[in-house]
Amino acid sequence: MSISTDPGEGQTEQPENEAAMRKGRRQLLMIMGIAMVTLGGSYLLFYLSSGTGGWGTTNHGTFVQPPLHTDDLGWQIAADEQRHWWLWVVSEDQCHAACQQKVKDMRALQILISREAGRVRRGVVAKTGIVPQLDEAFPKLARLDLAGRQQLQEGVYIVDPLGNVVFHYTMEMDPKFILQDLKKMLKVSQIG
Repeated sequence: MSISTDPGEGQTEQPENEAAMRKGRRQLLMIMGIAMVTLGGSYLLFYLSSGTGGWGTTNHGTFVQPPLHTDDLGWQIAADEQRHWWLWVVSEDQCHAACQQKVKDMRALQILISREAGRVRRGVVAKTGIVPQLDEAFPKLARLDLAGRQQLQEGVYIVDPLGNVVFHYTMEMDPKFILQDLKKMLKVSQIG
């Protein structure tokens, strides 16, 4: 047996290896380029969208600022009501027509949340008392007497089971937006 030591035999493998290495480098550069374009594009999109005001929360109500607790308002949640969410309708005077309509809307909202309705209670805060017709029409409506009610603006408030006043809505706010926010909170809440 003879071993051939032809100098041309080793030279054909070397250009093939170099071609394979160049192809591998091109593929690596393409993969890195795609990653850089994707990462750069995502950063650009993030900074452009956060600067234009299209970034933020999806809720319709405004967060109560500064944070407010029911203890600050002089209202203690009764032991049997501590596991409930509250919808408060706050009126600046005796519950006028817009207030009465909101009370009716809040009752409709409680009905619309169907199986979650037991987790929600409704209440009215009025500076000069409540209209007798509301007592007759809504016997389960709680009258809330808050010592610190001057801290609250007129409108609708959502209060969590821990006593935190979370959202505020104006009297003119469409009830469907309040319903959407309430459903989201009930869905993700581990309390109440």
